[in-house]
Amino acid sequence: MAKLNFEDEISRNKMKSFVLMVVVFLFIIGLGMLISLVVDPGLFYVFTIFATIISLIYVWVSYYNSARIALASVNAKPASETAHRMFFNAAENMSIASGLPMPKLYVMESEQINAFASGRNPENAVICITTGALKKLNKDELEGVISHEMSHIANFDIRFMTLTAVLVGMVSIIAQMFLRNLWLGGRGSDERGKGAAILMLIAVIAAILAPIAAQLVQFAISRKREFTADATGVKFTRYPKGLRNALEKIKKESIQSEDAKHYNKAVAPLFISDPFKKKVAGLFMTHPSLDSRIRRLDSM
Repeated sequence: MAKLNFEDEISRNKMKSFVLMVVVFLFIIGLGMLISLVVDPGLFYVFTIFATIISLIYVWVSYYNSARIALASVNAKPASETAHRMFFNAAENMSIASGLPMPKLYVMESEQINAFASGRNPENAVICITTGALKKLNKDELEGVISHEMSHIANFDIRFMTLTAVLVGMVSIIAQMFLRNLWLGGRGSDERGKGAAILMLIAVIAAILAPIAAQLVQFAISRKREFTADATGVKFTRYPKGLRNALEKIKKESIQSEDAKHYNKAVAPLFISDPFKKKVAGLFMTHPSLDSRIRRLDSM
């Protein structure tokens, strides 16, 4: 594999994330056009307004309380400067390297090697790491993991993914309102011709598939943001092997059913690697495979 420049990698992944978000926006426009053709166009505007309001309220509450919700869901405790000195040193070093404020540090009980960052902006950011990571990682590996999490903060990934969630939520709500309107006897076009029936069928199929497709795009954006965080982490440490070796250790771990109970499925996408190690198709994963991330780090 050719040598990768981490600056180029960051730029490419950010551009891909932006393009994918535009795709979600196009889903909204396309679905809206179809609905406008089979029902009163004014009804689509009503759907869109309601979808926007509901999505914004839901996501706004989650966004401003994201760190608190995430920490509470895994029963995380504030890190101790004496008991977790290496954690504080790594975070301080990465804070200096990135130019970001020092985040609040938390520790959660788990034998897995894992960590996550949350918070709406750098001034309100938190990093939480597992007790397993503090036991099993050396200084360079721990700094690699912290650099990855600091990258999410530096790249405003929580804000970006929140905006994506609003758009995906709008697609789902508009589709649901359209389908419920049909189910409750709402009429589309007054025409009874074959063309109108085909158009209605296409609109129904689109309303069913669009939310699924939008969700898949959201997963793809999440994977791109992980690649970006890896590359930005290398920019902070200038030492790809730290994060690379940490990911190698994560890859070799086997998940214990008892340990999985420490994780909440709702916040699992925040972690540096999937804590449940789900064996699913790549399209449905929120994280890129560890092998692909390791290969990219090897090439930097």
